[in-house]
Parts: sequence; C-alpha cells; structure tokens
Amino acid sequence: MQTYETLKHTTWECKYHVVFIAKCRKKVLYGQIRRELGPVFRELARQKECEIIEGHLMPDHVHMLIAIPPKYSVAQVMGYMKGKSAIHIARVFAGSDAVLWGSSSGRGILGIDSGPRRRAVRRYIQEQEKEDQRLEQLTLMPL
Repeated sequence: MQTYETLKHTTWECKYHVVFIAKCRKKVLYGQIRRELGPVFRELARQKECEIIEGHLMPDHVHMLIAIPPKYSVAQVMGYMKGKSAIHIARVFAGSDAVLWGSSSGRGILGIDSGPRRRAVRRYIQEQEKEDQRLEQLTLMPL
C-alpha cells in the first residue's frame, strides 16, 4: 500500500537518507547526550512538517531516513535541525563537550522510492551499529 502526503496543491512522497557527522568526527554522541538527541530531532522534524521514519545515532555520526515536504529543501531542514539541536545540547549539557555539527556535514542524500529500496535503507540504518563494530574489528586485526 503506497502512502502519499498531501499539501494544498501537491501530492508527494519525498524521503531521504541523510548522514551527518559531529565536528571533527569526535565520538561525542554517547550516554545522556545520545538519549537526549532522539526526541529532540523528532520534535524539530515535526516543527518543519517532516517525519523521521528511521534514525540511528552512532558515536560520531547520525543516520536518518526522513520525509521532507517539497516546500522545504533538504539543506534547509537539515540546517535547521543541526542548528537547533546544537543549541539545545549546549544549554542542557553546559560545561561538557557540547555537540557541534561539522560545517561540511557530509550529507548523503538519496531519494527513496517505494518497495525494496526503502526497506534496504531502513535495514541499513537499523544495522549500522553492528556494521561499524564489525569494520572496527577488521581494522584492529594484525596483518
């Protein structure tokens, strides 16, 4: 069953796989900061009439599958979410290493059509932590 969103003059389905990193790829997304960011991202997306379909926070980067209405650009929504989340984290965790997103965020944007491709991206995001751990183990193995 295909589900489309509607605005006054359009019917749309725009979903993107977005990846962005913490400044200098520092591993700062852990513990309480990690627990805090999920709800913050979902609320910020809601404020821009977007929906985070799938998301995963890694220690140094974020993956999300997000539906963005065509009246907003992906860059506009992501800039808003990154800016507001950085301000929120700096206020809540004053005195700690606040999360600041890298200026060149490395957004990987992929238009998602229906069916197998969307399921593959969702599965990729869900299994990202296991895959990163597997790759880390491979790089630590002696030659």
